[in-house]
Amino acid sequence: MGELIAIASGKGGTGKTSVCAGLATALAQSGCAVLCVDCDVGLRNLDISLGLSEGSALSFLDVCQGTYSLDDAPRHELYPTLAFLTAPMNCSPERIDRDAFSAFLRQTRIQFDYIFLDAPAGLDAGFQLVSSAAEDFLLVTGPGPAAIRDAARVGELLELAGKKRVRLIVNRVEKDMLSALRITVDDVMDAARLPLAGIVPEDPNMTLAAAFGRPLLAYRPHCGASAAFRRMAGRLQGYHRPIPLK
Repeated sequence: MGELIAIASGKGGTGKTSVCAGLATALAQSGCAVLCVDCDVGLRNLDISLGLSEGSALSFLDVCQGTYSLDDAPRHELYPTLAFLTAPMNCSPERIDRDAFSAFLRQTRIQFDYIFLDAPAGLDAGFQLVSSAAEDFLLVTGPGPAAIRDAARVGELLELAGKKRVRLIVNRVEKDMLSALRITVDDVMDAARLPLAGIVPEDPNMTLAAAFGRPLLAYRPHCGASAAFRRMAGRLQGYHRPIPLK
C-alpha cells in the first residue's frame, strides 16, 4: 500500500504548495509512482509549482464521483511516474462526500507509492476534509513567530483528533534571518512541539521556477532547495539523509 501524506500549514505564505511539488517531483525522479492531489478547493495552484499549468486538468471530484478513473489522471511530461489531480472549482468542500473521498484515497494507495494531498491553509472545511482522511502529515512552517504559532496550533488540533504522525518542515530558512530573530531551527521545533522532517533554505529559484512554468528540480536541479527536497524524499523512502540544522 502506498503512503498517503497530507501537506498542511497553519497559515498561507509558508510555501506549502512549493514543498508539496518539490517532494513529489524528487520522489518521481527516483522512480516512485506519485500522485499529487490539489485539495485547495477554489484556490488551486499546485499545477503551477509542478509545471503543469499549461496541460490538461482533471479534478479529484471527477474521480470520486466515478466520471473518470485514476488511470485518466494526467501524467507529467518530464516525470512519467507522476500523476496529478486538481481541485474542483465549482464545488465547496462542505459538499464533497467524505465517504466517497475516503474510498477514492483507498484506491490511490493501491496504484501509487506516494500520494500527496496539498491541503488548504488554515482550519476550514477543506482542511477538515483532508485531515479526516489522512494519518500522516507534513506541517510546513516558516521561521517567523506568527507561522510557528499557527503551526503549533494546527499540530495541537491534529493531536486532539488522534493523529499521531505529524512532522514539521521548516521552509524558507535563511541564516541571517535566524540570527536577526535570535532563534535556531531547534527553537522552532520546540515552539511547534513537533519532530523535524526537513529544512528547506530560502531560495529565489523556487519563485523563478514557478514564474517560468517549470518544476524546481528541472529548472535548477542543483540549487539549495532542490537538494533539500531530494534529501527529504530519500528519508521518506527510508534512507539515512542528514538534516543540516542551520
